[in-house]
Amino acid sequence: MDNMHLVLQSLISGISIGCVYGLIGIGFCVIYNASGIVNFAQGAFVMLGGMVTYVLIERFQMPYVVAALGAIVVTGFVGACVERLVVRPLWNRSAPMFVMILATLAAQIVIERLTYILVDDQPKTLPAFSDLPPIMLGGVAINFQSLWIMAGSVLIVVALGLFFKTTRTGKAMRAVSINAEAAALQGIPVSLMLTLAFVLSAMLGALAGILLTPTQYTAFNMGVPFAISGFIAAIIGGFGRPLGAFLGGIALGLIQAMAILGLGAGFKNVAALSLLLLFLFVRPSGLLGSTR
Repeated sequence: MDNMHLVLQSLISGISIGCVYGLIGIGFCVIYNASGIVNFAQGAFVMLGGMVTYVLIERFQMPYVVAALGAIVVTGFVGACVERLVVRPLWNRSAPMFVMILATLAAQIVIERLTYILVDDQPKTLPAFSDLPPIMLGGVAINFQSLWIMAGSVLIVVALGLFFKTTRTGKAMRAVSINAEAAALQGIPVSLMLTLAFVLSAMLGALAGILLTPTQYTAFNMGVPFAISGFIAAIIGGFGRPLGAFLGGIALGLIQAMAILGLGAGFKNVAALSLLLLFLFVRPSGLLGSTR
């Protein structure tokens, strides 16, 4: 029975971290759909979500909610700066897509170094959203932060779906993702949609960082591992499909949790890469991608 409780506890942990991976993966999809660019600065946005919230609370004594909202806005602004200062000049010169992808990776490194200079190199954490004791179901303890992560992630995914389906801006972004030239002929400002895609992606990353940091930590150099996990989640789900990325993130979190339970923490990344290779060999289009 104890082993069963341990498995269930690991599954809950896997779903929780998988929701965060899914949000990061959705951030990849939003930018990819709008521009065809794989934005490897996405991990920096996750780091900034937790880091800016911490700084606003500790240095400026802001309430938790205000600090979190401020971090989302600041990270969105950083996303706009990455698009305008890094991606846009290359886009206007019709630079190869590979060059723009490398440019986003360089932006990730610059953001990390600036964070190191402006804050420090020590890991930071945030208090849990609520200090209630864990919910006990038999011998399985479910802490409230995990519930916050799961519920918050689902609400974000639902809100994002409504945004794309019901708002003029969301529909315009979808039109650009389908055919940018046709969208431009219909009067849709394609360049503005690209900027908004980066802002939205950055805000999603910040939300993921804010949800995650109370359970782990944030540091100037923690963006890359989460960017890789989000990238894998997006591929598993079917690159360019937000819901698929979310489901792929949960699948990745569960696989990693089972690998840690059965083989040890050292096999966490092995399990993630093995799952990636499995999908690339068996179903490269991902969970929700077309089989054609």
